[in-house]
Amino acid sequence: MTTVHGSTIDIPTQDGVADAYLTHPDDGVPHPAVLFYMDAFGLRPHLTKMADRVAAAGYTVLVPNVMYRHGRAPVVELPEFINPAERPEIFQNLRPAMQSLTPEAAMRDAGSYLAWLSASPLTTDGPVGTTGYCMGAGLALRTAGTYPDRVAAIAGFHGAYLASEAPDSPHLLADRITAEVYFGHADQDSAMPPEQIDRLEDALTAAGVVHRTEVYDGAHHGFTQADTAAYDAGAADRHWKALLDLLGRAL
Repeated sequence: MTTVHGSTIDIPTQDGVADAYLTHPDDGVPHPAVLFYMDAFGLRPHLTKMADRVAAAGYTVLVPNVMYRHGRAPVVELPEFINPAERPEIFQNLRPAMQSLTPEAAMRDAGSYLAWLSASPLTTDGPVGTTGYCMGAGLALRTAGTYPDRVAAIAGFHGAYLASEAPDSPHLLADRITAEVYFGHADQDSAMPPEQIDRLEDALTAAGVVHRTEVYDGAHHGFTQADTAAYDAGAADRHWKALLDLLGRAL
């Protein structure tokens, strides 16, 4: 098993300083970069373990606290095991930070994250991959459409509202994407109903994007997150295979 080195770093952005988790193989050589977008609960031990697993497969992985404008991670206090049904105040406390992260601000930040990765001696010169979870899946999709010359692979899992009827819905960037795309949806996810899954699929197909979308039967929103009540071990294993296969092909 590849040993990895993880650390907390600060990344200057146009709007301030984002704290982030950086992890990479502990071998002293550069590796392809992966921009890893958090779910709403944000940077915490489980998410850094996930990033370490990607790094162990041979990548330099950056996990920014995308809600840094509201404080360093954790932005709100989190229990070791997150069950929103029992702790509804967690989402209530997170909602202002989530709602204030406009697409424009998020993509300004993405430019800073990509520039940092490009300048780092820990990364190779080629394009990056990006993966995202829950709200992060939308950020990954926007990043691939906003910086198509920088992103060669994008994965998103249990993404929320990726193809809504909003005028700034992420799927409307499909015609700008040059990356290979994979989405793993949960069929028990009210934040990504069948009509949005179909709309996203149709947009990617019409744009000629190389892509694959799959619906994980029986899975709920958040199925990859082992420290939450939504975790589904089988679906999470399936996600790992899909993600690492995509990164291996594209990067």
